[in-house]
Amino acid sequence: MKIGIVLQSNKPEHVWNTFRFGITSLKANHEVSIFLMSEGAELDTIPDTKDFDISKKVAEYKELKGVLYACGSCLEIRGKKEAGVCPISTMSDLLKMVEESDKVLVFG
Repeated sequence: MKIGIVLQSNKPEHVWNTFRFGITSLKANHEVSIFLMSEGAELDTIPDTKDFDISKKVAEYKELKGVLYACGSCLEIRGKKEAGVCPISTMSDLLKMVEESDKVLVFG
C-alpha cells in the first residue's frame, strides 16, 4: 500500500508519532511519503527531548527509504531557503503524493 502523510505540526510528540507510524509502515513493506506543511516544515529545528528522540526517528525513517518533502512556501514564510532534512516541494508535489497514495493521513 502507498501511504501519504501530511505533517502540519512542530509539536515534538506529534512529530515523533508521525515518524514512528511511518517507520512501522515501512517495516510492514508499505511505501510511505511524508509532506511537511505549515509548522511541520520546521522539522529540522525541533530539538530532541527526554521523551521524543525526533532526530533518531527521522534518520531511521530515511534509512528505511521513506520519502520526505517540505513545502517551499511554508519554508519561505519562515524565512528559510531550505529544509535541511529533505528537498523543497510544491503544492503540485503534494497533489501528486495524494493522487498516488492509497491512503492519506494528516498529523497535527
